[in-house]
Amino acid sequence: MASLYLNLPYLLPRLLRHFLPEKLVRTLLLRSLIIRPGLETSAPLAAVQRYIDVLAERGLSFRGKRVLVFGYGGRFDIGFGLLKEGAEHVVLCDRYARPDESHNRQMFAAEKKYFVVEKDGLRPRAEWITLLESDIREPRSSKEVELVDIVLSSSVYEHLDDVEGITGALARLTKPDGIQIHFVDLRDHFFKYPFEMLRFSERAWRNWLNPSSNHNRYRLWDYRRVFAACFGNLEIKILDHEPEAFRKLAPHIRPEFVIGDPNEDAVTLIRVIATKPLS
Repeated sequence: MASLYLNLPYLLPRLLRHFLPEKLVRTLLLRSLIIRPGLETSAPLAAVQRYIDVLAERGLSFRGKRVLVFGYGGRFDIGFGLLKEGAEHVVLCDRYARPDESHNRQMFAAEKKYFVVEKDGLRPRAEWITLLESDIREPRSSKEVELVDIVLSSSVYEHLDDVEGITGALARLTKPDGIQIHFVDLRDHFFKYPFEMLRFSERAWRNWLNPSSNHNRYRLWDYRRVFAACFGNLEIKILDHEPEAFRKLAPHIRPEFVIGDPNEDAVTLIRVIATKPLS
């Protein structure tokens, strides 16, 4: 049962983060100031290589494939990298992050095969990259995008406000023989305290502490349940866990975030591979 133990070095920054204007948060994120961006933003080539390695283990590649990157972060690097790896077409999907104009222009203004300067800024050529900025759950999104062979995300799933609905929508956009690869970070993103967020009731978390980027606090078993409902084949690999940090905080963690298996309770990073969409 959770106790009244208070961690002020955690609570005060969390309160501040909760009420920060989203425009300021976005600026800090893109500049890697205080807030740490995901791999697609901070190291896009490393992100591409990580996906290449996963596909290669299964005898697959990006060559000739239609690929959807869910939550690309506003920078075109990941799409460009996938095209260079032989992808036929890339869909960059992000409902919240608009294109990072200064970065994209600096990086890709000379890549005239793939990009063009328009009145709104540098944009991908439609024959190579589709920008999908609508809600993936909306019917019009499925009309804008052809079915894809591969769906990718990195450190996106933990921020979703409707994991079930979005997973179903992504499954419907995936070809019957397609594959999805998702890297999910289960830690509190105040990384010094990886499990601290699990101390609070849903009401306290939503009203006072949840960052504006949203952190849904799903655990390993939650993701297993959601993906199993949408795909015929599912592989979830535990990439990292912090049993000692979990053990120290265990008396303060709410029971809904504990399953009783130390190997699963302390998980901090997972890789989800899903095939055979059921939708």
